[in-house]
Amino acid sequence: MASGNIRLFDVRKSPNYCSRLSLVVFVAFSLLAIWIFLPSSSTFPVENPNLLYQENDSLGHRVNNGSLGNTQIQSQDVPDDDKRTVKKGSEDAGEQTKVDSAKTLETDLEEKISEESTPGKTSSEKTSDKSDMTSEFDNETEDGQMNNQHKSNESREKTNMGMSNTDGGQKDGEQTLADEESDLNEKFNSSKGKDSDIDDSAEKLNTDNSLDDVQQDNKKVNQNSERVQQDQDNNSEQPAANNNLGIQERTQESNNQSENLAQTTASDGTWSTQVVESQNEKLSQQDSKEQNDYTWKVCNTTAGPDYIPCLDNVYVVRRLPSTMHFEHRERHCPEDAPTCLVPLPAGYRKPIQWPKSRDKIWFHNVPHTELAVVKGHQNWVKVTGEYLTFPGGGTQFIQGALHYIDMIQNANPAIAWGKRSRVILDVGCGVASFGGYLFERDVLTMSFAPKDVHEAQVQFALERGIPAILGVMGTKRLPFPGGVFDVIHCARCRVPWHIEGGKLLLELNRVLRPGGYFLWSATPIYRRDQEDIGIWKEMSKLTMAMCWDLVMIKKDKLNKVAIAMYRKPTSNECYEKRPQNEPPLCDNFDDPNSAWNVTLQACMHKVPVDMSKRGSNWPEKWPIRLEKPPYWLNELGVYGKPGQEDFTADYEHWKDIVSQTYMNGIGVSWSSIRNIMDMRAVYGGFAAALKDLKVWVMNVIPIESPDTLPIIYERGLFGMHHDWCESFNTYPRSYDLLHADNLFSSLKKRCNLMPVFAEVDRILRPEGILIVRDNAATIAEIESIAKSLQWDVRFTDSKDNEGLLSVQKTFWRPLDVETITSAIA
Repeated sequence: MASGNIRLFDVRKSPNYCSRLSLVVFVAFSLLAIWIFLPSSSTFPVENPNLLYQENDSLGHRVNNGSLGNTQIQSQDVPDDDKRTVKKGSEDAGEQTKVDSAKTLETDLEEKISEESTPGKTSSEKTSDKSDMTSEFDNETEDGQMNNQHKSNESREKTNMGMSNTDGGQKDGEQTLADEESDLNEKFNSSKGKDSDIDDSAEKLNTDNSLDDVQQDNKKVNQNSERVQQDQDNNSEQPAANNNLGIQERTQESNNQSENLAQTTASDGTWSTQVVESQNEKLSQQDSKEQNDYTWKVCNTTAGPDYIPCLDNVYVVRRLPSTMHFEHRERHCPEDAPTCLVPLPAGYRKPIQWPKSRDKIWFHNVPHTELAVVKGHQNWVKVTGEYLTFPGGGTQFIQGALHYIDMIQNANPAIAWGKRSRVILDVGCGVASFGGYLFERDVLTMSFAPKDVHEAQVQFALERGIPAILGVMGTKRLPFPGGVFDVIHCARCRVPWHIEGGKLLLELNRVLRPGGYFLWSATPIYRRDQEDIGIWKEMSKLTMAMCWDLVMIKKDKLNKVAIAMYRKPTSNECYEKRPQNEPPLCDNFDDPNSAWNVTLQACMHKVPVDMSKRGSNWPEKWPIRLEKPPYWLNELGVYGKPGQEDFTADYEHWKDIVSQTYMNGIGVSWSSIRNIMDMRAVYGGFAAALKDLKVWVMNVIPIESPDTLPIIYERGLFGMHHDWCESFNTYPRSYDLLHADNLFSSLKKRCNLMPVFAEVDRILRPEGILIVRDNAATIAEIESIAKSLQWDVRFTDSKDNEGLLSVQKTFWRPLDVETITSAIA
């Protein structure tokens, strides 16, 4: 810049200069008028082709507005899941391009005039300055082109994954686009080198209007440059799957059915407004994220890495009036749900994958040895170097669970594992080897045990990839509907079934399906000491009064034990013929399906005999029952259609979503997924759609949702009721994947999302996946919370106020600590 006492707003100029300036301005505006009135059908270079090409529509499709012509990609060679349509450029965008290009031409002419009229420089000095500037500019542009072209090539490769070029014209179009991108980057880089020259020209023009125009143009160029760089950086970080996903899912035709992301194909041009709306929504979401300030701390509790808020409330447990009925093992949630994060065990690492995990797990993931000492001789668990190994034994099947399982069916073929008997409840499960080996017989077992002296038994089960929850036969009903389990199993489960009028056995009667079996393997069946004889007599008396039929007692010579098999009646005839009403029948208003926080009652519910009612007939054999609507589903469905039609539509919907979206592009490595929870399951359609994978799904029905849990059991799946404003009865790091379909938006009406998400973090394993489907505002909020936890966003998108988010938990833990006084022993 020239030195000296030059004032910015000095208006003194020679007449020749003013005349020349007037001429140039006249010519510039003439060119501008010609440019504007050119035919609109012509194709023009776009202001920012890189930005336009890489802009996403609201469902992750790449949009090309760089041409006014039709640029729809041919799709006959493209797989159905990856078909896309490239949108036609906007007429308005083309007109704006003309105006911007004309303004650029005008600015260049003005700069040239300014340079020629600069006082104090000879012609040779001007030439030398121009040569130096050009040399420096060329070097900068060359480097910039190489870097930017590398980025744009990477972005273009990601965008074109799964798309086939069907003619040479499209290839030429892509080459033209690359040239335009290169020119654009050159123009942006040159604009940075010309900043000082523009300032000089502004001083020499010495008019307020010229100075303002130059500054505005300079600001616009810098903003566009920053936007291109930001888009390139974002695209380089985005998984390739985002570029070829095409998350447009099949629409449901029912007006009453809840809105879901629908599978459609966009080719009608109506998506032009979606780009703008998507940009505005992203800016709005970004502002919302910046306003939120989430502060996380690590929980300091006696339980440490195994902290379970509703089961480790030491403050309440110490003040219980009695623990006679295992009240200290029941749920006692803190008044304020914790918002801190449970620490990781020292040396924790990614769990071993199924099926190897059934036989061994990393010791440091569940670093407890007491059970190996107490039960090692019964082949429960052993410490083997850096592993905990599981030989497959148990107290009643030391020689292995598989022999024990086959012995049961050989003794009673009506059991029919994996056909008639599909959903099993294992009471007092130990390390759940019984349920683990039943997978080989196509049986799904819900194992449960209390958090008691058998240290971490349920945690061992979950780490092995076997379904299990923490629960106790105490003063409350189990969190399951009535009449849903095909078989209930108890092998030395340490439950006093015969006391207090058989209250605990009557609870099993409530959840056992009419015609289902109770398998009891315990010492009173085969030992002859005084205590065992007394228990056997009491159990015989109780089961007879309950009208259970003792089918057989089978001795297992290999394990030197015996098992008694009881069957629940399928009619009320026996109840009506009993000489005494003991145990009593429940009142007619007592709902057997009511299970959340309900006090146990020592009574029996009548068996349904109306052929249109659930429980009057046995379900279809597996796997037919998975897909066929239950015979008794006659009422109006959750989504407004007749029940059976609603069931079928929901299943088809989830099959489409899983196959077309979840399996191909939201950042989930399904080979590493074993333990899954559907946090709001409805009919269990999501779990049913995963039937061909080696996974199991805990289907949760929130207590404020329609009670569809019996339908889930009827189709051969399992689940439980839960209130998501409280912690779940499981150990930390239990699940590989959590699925939440329209859950969080409803929860916000009842409780704060911070403790809910702290619970999500607690039960999800590091590197586990959370998939959320909800409205756009909730998706933005959940994404913001996840980012504050240093989680990785694998996929996020929204359309028509419907959003989809996939995030992955990391190993990150905060440094600050929060002491939970209610959990300090």
